[in-house]
Amino acid sequence: MKNKECSTLNEENHADSVNHSQNKLSAGHRPHFSTSLLVALTGGIGCGKTTVLNEFRKLGIPCFVADEVAGAYYSDPAFLTQIRDLFGDRVFRPDDTVDKKAIAAIVFANSAMLQRLNALVHPRVWDDFVRFASQHTDAPYILFESAIVYEYGFDRLVDKVICVYLEKEERLRRLELRDHATRAQLEARMANQLSAEEKMHRADYVILNYEGNPRTRQVQHIHNLLLAGHRQPEA
Repeated sequence: MKNKECSTLNEENHADSVNHSQNKLSAGHRPHFSTSLLVALTGGIGCGKTTVLNEFRKLGIPCFVADEVAGAYYSDPAFLTQIRDLFGDRVFRPDDTVDKKAIAAIVFANSAMLQRLNALVHPRVWDDFVRFASQHTDAPYILFESAIVYEYGFDRLVDKVICVYLEKEERLRRLELRDHATRAQLEARMANQLSAEEKMHRADYVILNYEGNPRTRQVQHIHNLLLAGHRQPEA
């Protein structure tokens, strides 16, 4: 295994600690049209992925945010039919809009339902990312941001993975303020993901997102490494 800096390379493959293998995408879903590197950005909930992503945006890197794209599906009638088939009327408000908090309460307490929801959402997310990537083939690399890169197998479809790391207690503190959720609720959400330490161990690059840590410098360093690894077009 290669040593990590905080922009670390780790080539060892590990078996998944959280087994969602029946839902994972295969390597055949990877786009083959681009010389751009495909780079996933991940990390535990509350670690500050969005802040880090914005640093890459400032460098002109195309960024695809899985949660934002998936959120738009809830206005698609065909997708809503699938949601109703899966959860029934209990997750719909009287005006027929979806109560996402009701869905979250169900899936974070029931891993089987979470897997079934992921099977609806994430193949579609990846298809949208492929379309997004096809519009940015001149970029040296393209970022795909998702909290469940490893849990759903997106790591198999990209060239490199960046993990944003923040210790659990600080993430809980931030999430309690941001989401107004109880610690028990947050712990349940975290239990459905790999630990932050496991993600950090598997990743090619790690950004330590502590207050006072030079986040911009870390991003710039990884950016430079990715530019150096940019694929060259075949002759």
